[in-house]
Amino acid sequence: MRVTTLMKLTAVALGFTATVASAGCASAQPAPAKPTIVLVHGAFAESSSWNGVIDKLNQQGLASIAAGNPLRSVSGDADAVRSVVASINGPVVLVGHSYGGQVISQVHDPKVKGLVYVAAFAPEEGETIGELSGKFPGSTLGDTLNKVALPDGSTDLYIQPAKFHQQFAADVPASQAVIDATTQRPLNDRALNGKSGTPNWKTLPSWFIFPDADNNIPVAAHRFMAERAGSRGTVEIKGASHALAVSQASAVAKIIVEATTAVS
Repeated sequence: MRVTTLMKLTAVALGFTATVASAGCASAQPAPAKPTIVLVHGAFAESSSWNGVIDKLNQQGLASIAAGNPLRSVSGDADAVRSVVASINGPVVLVGHSYGGQVISQVHDPKVKGLVYVAAFAPEEGETIGELSGKFPGSTLGDTLNKVALPDGSTDLYIQPAKFHQQFAADVPASQAVIDATTQRPLNDRALNGKSGTPNWKTLPSWFIFPDADNNIPVAAHRFMAERAGSRGTVEIKGASHALAVSQASAVAKIIVEATTAVS
């Protein structure tokens, strides 16, 4: 008689219990959980800047969360993203754009398996994003900023709407750039000048994608940071702007999928 159910056999003489499956019905091991992708926007943007990337990731069957980045301070912003990671069951890949790269670099959690930097900062311990953007010539951001003094003594920084398209999103349609300029979220000067702690890219695999026509972060700085972090995969997009997640959503999603596959 063919047995088609699992049978438990107690091997008393050997002192252990063994569970065996009959031929033809061995249970398959469950597939490992795919990482959840946590997307962290940077300064002068907000979570909807990831919309095109999210759509591409959804088509690949990958779960993602666009985390709200307060843009107030490096440590506080990292704590906010760390709380999102803590709420997720299973592995995580962190993706940061611009200042969001500094934030994801400060999230130390065993769930995090990989990092993707999208036109993003990857500072060393003790560095600020202001120092990194000024390390190489080419950034024109400083001349485009409006400053708003806050009651706590800090200052919020916005890109002047009339200069937003050229400065931040030159390869995005003008109509979209107008909307993005209007909905931009400011960076506080405490975040701009906040020093990084020990970065997680020293122990985690990382991938970098960046434009060669970035007016916020010089392309030489992007190349420097990718090489320093030991990037597993680096993509440089000719003629693209700092708003890479908006204008180059397919390319950004592709490298995220590459990173997710590598750490799964």
